[in-house]
Amino acid sequence: MIKVGIVGAGFMGRTHADGYKLLSNARVEGVADVDEQAGGEFARDYGCQYYKDAEELIKREDIDIIDICLPTFLHEKYAVMAASYGKHILLEKPFTLTMGAADNILAAVEKAGVKFMVAQVLRFWPEYMKIKEFYDNGQLGDVTMVYACRLAQHPDWGEWFFDPQKSGGGLFDLHIHDIDYVRYLLGPVESVYATGKKSSNGAWNHVMSVLNFANGSKACVEGAYEMTQGFPFTMGFRAVGTKGTADFALRAGFNLEDRESAINRLILYKQDGTPEEVVTDRKDAYANQVEYFVGCVERDEYPEVVTPQDSRDVLGIVLAIKQSLEEGKIIRL
Repeated sequence: MIKVGIVGAGFMGRTHADGYKLLSNARVEGVADVDEQAGGEFARDYGCQYYKDAEELIKREDIDIIDICLPTFLHEKYAVMAASYGKHILLEKPFTLTMGAADNILAAVEKAGVKFMVAQVLRFWPEYMKIKEFYDNGQLGDVTMVYACRLAQHPDWGEWFFDPQKSGGGLFDLHIHDIDYVRYLLGPVESVYATGKKSSNGAWNHVMSVLNFANGSKACVEGAYEMTQGFPFTMGFRAVGTKGTADFALRAGFNLEDRESAINRLILYKQDGTPEEVVTDRKDAYANQVEYFVGCVERDEYPEVVTPQDSRDVLGIVLAIKQSLEEGKIIRL
């Protein structure tokens, strides 16, 4: 039995805990949060022990995995701490806000010899997994153009989201989902250009990015955290290839809380003119994600679906997008 400690009792901590509940080979043993009410309620709901001091949980000898679901500005501190105690680490995205912080985590992980994965959930989302399958098996041919979007109202999960020094704003917290996925699908990025709207708090919360890839593909990616009140959480992805086009669209309610009732559809358009509506495994992507990481720990295999270098590369792309937004020019990587 793989024993898990979750650091952070908020929405994402609970989302991960729901995933572990579905597994027969893992159990959440403890949760840490400075908010005693949130932590206590989490512990009661999931039948685990509450800690106000995260280090008390992290240093428990029987804990195998530390799952960090904290505000982004705290990722470095607690990931390095978990590595120092020899714990395998699942770190909620985004990785960090700076390359220096990311490199400090990677150095600590390498020194400790533990398994580490940033939770880039689109790689485990059934429809996105199917699109990757279409691409890898040649059903799309050479993908020439991609469009991706992720549009939401601002999360109400905590005040820290509104501080770009703590969350990175929509660019780091939301836009990074699709930047990660197009990098996963199409490979290295050669250049980026971005335009967007900076909010009054200094955060880039509505961004449109154009990415040029080494293989000749191009992508236009939109991310927004300040949609009009009542606008449904929306994500979409379209990959246009020489043999086929994959088109995915999802509309839910307010942000991710309503994804269970979301309207979603994936269609594969073929050159012979026969569209195919694709039915996927409806298993929750967050459950897929924790199941994969637990399996890697149990089998003593390093996570290959999301490698540390992948996450570092994606952070570099997002930082380049930020530079393009600030300077109004194409940034070459």
